Amino acid sequence: MTKEQKSKVIENLVKKLADVKSLYLTDIAGLNSKETSALRRACFNSGIELSVVKNTLLEKAMESSEKDFGDLKNTLIGNTSLMFSDIANSPAKVIKNFRKKSNKPILKGAYLEESIYIGDDKVDQLVQIKSKEEVIGEIITLLQSPAKNIINSLQSGGDKLSSILKTLSDRKSENNENSN
Repeated sequence: MTKEQKSKVIENLVKKLADVKSLYLTDIAGLNSKETSALRRACFNSGIELSVVKNTLLEKAMESSEKDFGDLKNTLIGNTSLMFSDIANSPAKVIKNFRKKSNKPILKGAYLEESIYIGDDKVDQLVQIKSKEEVIGEIITLLQSPAKNIINSLQSGGDKLSSILKTLSDRKSENNENSN
């Protein structure tokens, strides 16, 4: 690879890193072509971009980036594959699901909206992370619940109040008829 090609790759990586919401660094070395193809397909179906990059180029891109990737640079040993995703837990779910058939990919580290996770033991923790949309949905549900309870109470209370008023009205009418 020429110096010009390397600088172009670094430039493209810096642009990707600037917009990244979640980035997983994995090791997929040892997967055969059929397994690699299956992993790429699983990533594509989950909206994940999977790419392989040279560690030195990725390290230079991280250093040129405005983001702080902290200790992720220390994981750049051996083969490194990148998983870019807009949904924080999607790559972790793909990794966990893919491991039912293989012992790869191995998670080296992850960058999720300024949080850094190092090590393969973090996969289960990353699977549990909720997306922004899931959290917003839960908050909306929680906020709607008290309002629904109040509305239901008012509606049922309105029915009761209506019944009480009707009964009192009927009694008053009976009393007026009996006194005449």
